[in-house]
Amino acid sequence: MNTLFTDNSIGKLIGKFVKGELHPADATRAALENIRELDPKYFAWVVSADNSLLARIEKEVDQFGIDGGRLLEGIPVGVKDIYNTVDFPTQMGSPLWKDFTPGNDARAVYHLKRQGANIVGKTVTAEFAVHALDKTLNPYDATRTPGTSSSGSAVAVSMGMVPAATGTQTAGSIVRPASFCGVYGCKPSFGTIPRTGMLKTTDSLDQVGFLTIHQEDLRRLFDSMRVKGENYPISNAALNDPARQSKSKGKPWRVGFARTHTWKIAPQYAQEALEIFIKKLAKEKDIEIIDADIPASMQNTHEVHQTIYDKSLAYYFKSEYKKSDFVSPVMNEIIARGNATSVEAFKKSIEMQNRIIRDMDSYFNDFDVLISLSTAGEAPPREVTELPDPALMWTLAHLPVVSVPQFTSPSDLPFGMQVVARKYNDYLLFAFLDELCSRGLIPAKSSYAIT
Repeated sequence: MNTLFTDNSIGKLIGKFVKGELHPADATRAALENIRELDPKYFAWVVSADNSLLARIEKEVDQFGIDGGRLLEGIPVGVKDIYNTVDFPTQMGSPLWKDFTPGNDARAVYHLKRQGANIVGKTVTAEFAVHALDKTLNPYDATRTPGTSSSGSAVAVSMGMVPAATGTQTAGSIVRPASFCGVYGCKPSFGTIPRTGMLKTTDSLDQVGFLTIHQEDLRRLFDSMRVKGENYPISNAALNDPARQSKSKGKPWRVGFARTHTWKIAPQYAQEALEIFIKKLAKEKDIEIIDADIPASMQNTHEVHQTIYDKSLAYYFKSEYKKSDFVSPVMNEIIARGNATSVEAFKKSIEMQNRIIRDMDSYFNDFDVLISLSTAGEAPPREVTELPDPALMWTLAHLPVVSVPQFTSPSDLPFGMQVVARKYNDYLLFAFLDELCSRGLIPAKSSYAIT
């Protein structure tokens, strides 16, 4: 296996390109070689590029050169197979869409390419990015789940096949695979990365993000993919407001320890791991730890989420319902629940979601960030449903989160710590992680799996 991406952040790779120490084609060649070597065992990819991509990269570099002016110049990236792509089919984890070619790139893929990324293939997703686990294997233990929906992207990054890959999250589909596969996973604020040209499941929950090997690359991926400019006045104003994106001058970082209503479900080893980290953090200069009493409206997030989720899926997938040869039992069960959910119940849940979003926005007047578990602990067996965890809560509230590959279970399996910020305070979130990383409190890079 080539360790180019585990040994070098994206910024360092681009620096090598500019200095002539490494050719962009060599970076993509390393990605394709790793995919060919490792994917027959771990099944992270639906399809990957052939060597014609290398010839194209060499031609472009010969013609235009490399100046390092683009954020992802020459960097190979994987794309979850629910994003439209010109160069590859978009099959969404379903045989109903086998070999479908959309003929365009999703807006987020266009943004990646505009910043110089080379798309090397499509990563495996669960059926319609929902719950039916596909073929991808967890590289730490093949009997455990890799985290369903964005599993292919998480495993591709965990194995060092690519330095970064895209994901999506409607419940916990970035955070859970990141936690179970030991990588960094980022779900930015709702709406900051465009959803145009992608599979739609729920209008108020679908969120776009990414997974990376190196902590320092989180900001770079976000900057590459997000919307910018006056056409997006709310997010543009917030993301460019220095007062929002930095901690208060002369004051410590205000960090809330958020156990949440899912805390009691987490196994003791997971609770102890996070409590030990919080105690360590409390000893640090300029960091104040506060026990966070989450707003009462957050107590029913899982029920609110399920009502919205089920009814939305029933609406968008009504034509797929009970196509038993091609649609999984779990998908049919969700659609059936959605069909049985009244419009009035759906509307009440949307109203509750809006209340939760408002409550959490006000709540962050007292905190810079919150810290919680990413998942209830290590990856469960493939046939076992994940325990309820905080990932879904922050998705419902539209908050930006990063899952940090922080902990190891007694079974020597990874699980993550989730850091959360106010909606649109994504850069403040990255700044806090930069601070923790500079102090050696979180890893600079994911502990990639070699088995």
